[in-house]
Amino acid sequence: MSTAKLMKLLTPAMTVEDLGIPVGLVQDLIFRLLFNEGDVNIARFSEILGLHPRILDSLLSQMKQEHSVEVTKAGSLGSISFTYGLTEKGVRRAGDAFERSQYVGRIPVPLEDYTDAILIQTETTQRITPSQVQRALNRLILPENFHRKIGPAVNAGTSIFLYGPPGNGKTTIAQAVADLLGKGSAIWLPDAITVGGQIIRVFDPLVHIPIKNEDMIMHTSMFEENGVTGKLKVDKRWRLFQRPAVMVGGELTMESLDLRYEPVAKTYEAPLQLKANGGMFLIDDFGRQQISPQELLNRWIVPLESGVDFLRLQSGQTVDVPFRQLIVFSTNLDPNQLVDGAFLRRIQMKVEVKGPDEKMFYQIFTSTCKAYHIPFDKKSFIHLLQKWYRNSGRVMQSVHPRDIVKTVISICDYENVTPRLTPELIDEACDSYFVDGDMAATLADQPSVNGTGMVDMAPSRMMAAAGLGQ
Repeated sequence: MSTAKLMKLLTPAMTVEDLGIPVGLVQDLIFRLLFNEGDVNIARFSEILGLHPRILDSLLSQMKQEHSVEVTKAGSLGSISFTYGLTEKGVRRAGDAFERSQYVGRIPVPLEDYTDAILIQTETTQRITPSQVQRALNRLILPENFHRKIGPAVNAGTSIFLYGPPGNGKTTIAQAVADLLGKGSAIWLPDAITVGGQIIRVFDPLVHIPIKNEDMIMHTSMFEENGVTGKLKVDKRWRLFQRPAVMVGGELTMESLDLRYEPVAKTYEAPLQLKANGGMFLIDDFGRQQISPQELLNRWIVPLESGVDFLRLQSGQTVDVPFRQLIVFSTNLDPNQLVDGAFLRRIQMKVEVKGPDEKMFYQIFTSTCKAYHIPFDKKSFIHLLQKWYRNSGRVMQSVHPRDIVKTVISICDYENVTPRLTPELIDEACDSYFVDGDMAATLADQPSVNGTGMVDMAPSRMMAAAGLGQ
């Protein structure tokens, strides 16, 4: 990492020119804050806007000379301790500022500074050791050496394709990867960025978890390691966060991958992949989104290759932003039927998460019994294995033991007896849990009522009605 360059970006700005953004944008934020809160002192301005008191003192003195603000309370430390309020002219200026935007918060950083900070902090991928990966996955029972498939993919830092039958831990594996990244090195991010006079909100409280003050020394030790000593002073427009993890499923739409303009606030909300920069972006149940895999392919094929994404403002201006996060696709569908070879080639690592064999299934079952404090019964387990899997040809899933054991416990609770395993209880639980093939076929042949109140015929009956039956 270019520590010196990052240090320069994080150094507190001491003049308006050092901010790298139009002075009018800063004044608008001052007007909006004063209008919302009434009288505001320099310390409060600094806390909310993230600016050094010296800049605020200079700007407010200038605005006072323009009769836009007035001193409502003097302090004992000179102008740096003044409290300010709006004049009549200032109220009008505040109204104009609200017409341009409703944003009140930390002063945004220029897009160029944000881009440099992301590139510096992602120029070398985070190194995850085998022991770290094994610890992260230890709550799952997986094939031996499975961590060797996940670790290199995480260290590559570009993209992973997790595929395989449902119910075998793909989402849990992806969440473990997110924990690995989040608990590793932290990342400096701004709350907002500005380009073309517009403000783009980056900070999302559901995604960005700030590092606690007491932990900051540990995460900034890299500066000392590179010859920088003394207390680290950082521009308050930047904050230290855990590596972000964005997780989406079937709700993903094309709109969430582009800048979203908020007509009331008159600001832009950053797309999901921008919020995930420096961390991980998981697309769960890939192939079941409201956008087709082909649409996502067309949207991301260039960013996956180049590491640069292109976003468009309402004005038509196109801006390029970093596309630097670990992309994880998770699906229980056939990857070859979802996307074409060109897309798969751009996903460096493909990891199949298979269903368990009988030995792994036994390990998962006994571990589940221990977790739920129910005595393991070998006779009941063999009965489960023989009747509900071997005889029926049912495919084992890693999630089955948990669900079956929980169902048994629910039955015992209903009877007000101590939870236990018996062949009879196993049968009752499985009968409630599984849908047999014959029953599924029967249900598929039943007519259903659609959203218009009309009766939809089952597929086989539709064929018969059309003269296409046997």
